[in-house]
Amino acid sequence: MAEAELATVARPYARAAFSTALDLGQLGQWAVMMKLLSAAVQSPEVEARLEDPALSGAAAAAVLVDLLEGDLSPEGSNFVRVLAEYDRLTLLPVIAEQFDVLKANHEKTIDVSVTSAYEMSDSEQTTLKEALHRRLERTVALETYTDSALLGGVVIRTEDTVIDDSVRGKLEKLAGTLQ
Repeated sequence: MAEAELATVARPYARAAFSTALDLGQLGQWAVMMKLLSAAVQSPEVEARLEDPALSGAAAAAVLVDLLEGDLSPEGSNFVRVLAEYDRLTLLPVIAEQFDVLKANHEKTIDVSVTSAYEMSDSEQTTLKEALHRRLERTVALETYTDSALLGGVVIRTEDTVIDDSVRGKLEKLAGTLQ
């Protein structure tokens, strides 16, 4: 399935998980469960086991529930069973990603990744974080990276937005215009 199709199919499951977590007052616990489930289905051993054509939906659910025993709430285990019943366990990484976005929107937080040509000082990070907070009206969790190939400037990434204000990006844009 194409990535867009996966996101479309996963969306109702992510919303259902989020709604359940919100109703139970367990957003943090569900976020952890979703990350664990996502990691589990992406591990080569579990992935191979779940792809066994002889494995029924209930047996596939049991594999995950048994593997994460103690880390899943009863509602989380039921969520896994529903996914398995409809052959949707492979969607768990996409569901977990969408769950995180719903959680961040609810909590008015946002993860921002900033890549700069040079290491950013603490004061520069604080200034950028405050500017993004004012612009986005959310609490900003900032992660910084250094990439000397940018030559200068920064690339800011968040959810579905990329702001490329790097020298390399401007040169590539100029080269594309000249062709």
